Amino acid sequence: MKKNKFRWLVSTALLSSLMLAACGGGESDDGGGDTDNGESAEGNGETYEWRFVTEENDGQVQYEYAEEFANRLEEKSDGQITMDVYEFGGLGSEVDQVEQLQSGAVEFAIVSPGFTGTMVEEGQIFALQFLLPDDQEVTHELLNTSEALNDDLAALYEENNIKPLSFWTEGAMQWTGNSELTEPADFEGFKMRTQDSPLIQESYKAYGADPSVMSWGELYSGLQTGTVDGQENPIFFIADASFHEVQDYMTISNHNTYVAMTTVNPSFYDGLPDDIKGIIDETVEEMRDVGFELQDDLNNELLSEIEDNEENPTEVTELTEDQRDAFRELAIPQRDFYRENAGDQAGEILDKLESEIEEIQGE
Repeated sequence: MKKNKFRWLVSTALLSSLMLAACGGGESDDGGGDTDNGESAEGNGETYEWRFVTEENDGQVQYEYAEEFANRLEEKSDGQITMDVYEFGGLGSEVDQVEQLQSGAVEFAIVSPGFTGTMVEEGQIFALQFLLPDDQEVTHELLNTSEALNDDLAALYEENNIKPLSFWTEGAMQWTGNSELTEPADFEGFKMRTQDSPLIQESYKAYGADPSVMSWGELYSGLQTGTVDGQENPIFFIADASFHEVQDYMTISNHNTYVAMTTVNPSFYDGLPDDIKGIIDETVEEMRDVGFELQDDLNNELLSEIEDNEENPTEVTELTEDQRDAFRELAIPQRDFYRENAGDQAGEILDKLESEIEEIQGE
């Protein structure tokens, strides 16, 4: 039932996107562009078979995004480009997938910066709680336009053989736990599952928690057995992974945004003909709004499903602004930790991003 509901949401979002594209008019015939010698993507005769790995499963946002990305590439290229999309675990862990992207064993990957925080330390900027705008539409615009992210931070990933094509939101982060989480004191001694990011761990230590790094493939059993007491994720992921079924409480905290990166191996990308790169670039741009619509529909829909689940009831509490302020007060000093411990360019990137946030919010 849940998967059918997701497919309906995907279809609705994609239909909306196609209607918007149609309204733009007249550009689709030129989307791939011509190569320098005048040959079109259709005419150069070469075929391409690529791999795209994700950190999520069929029916979750990253996988559905990647599937749609692959379908659009195949359609735009008249079948020249085909792409196999892999669920989480199909080619190993999150760390394995990053290494495969860097080596060129796979061409494309959706990567969470939290899993690369020990490689590109500045990428831990997304672990700073209460930094990005609360309004997801404003965050969506920021991720699309930020020079701090799309130029400065992206360049650091390219130095590590990862080329970010776009940063995008999978929705606001929420907490689940085997006890209520409404004030910092509730985190005292709380075993909090985190990604492998020193800054994420430091952020939860500031609340008094005991952070524990764990792959999400082990998380359900970890929550069920009490190896960890709680975790953070967008609502759609909590529901689809059934974490709420082994957690008594969910807190609508909106303390952060789950940011994903669509990435490509730069050596592979740079070696492509210009017309093929043009098809990729055009599809990346189209997928910005498609991805946002997917996560927005799904997060809203599945919150109701969690709240109405009588078989495995979960108590859902939304933090007041005063309660959020208590966490914010402890979170803001972590920005200094980021500046001092997250790489040579951390301070410069954070300063620029904070300025961009102020500008986009009209402050």
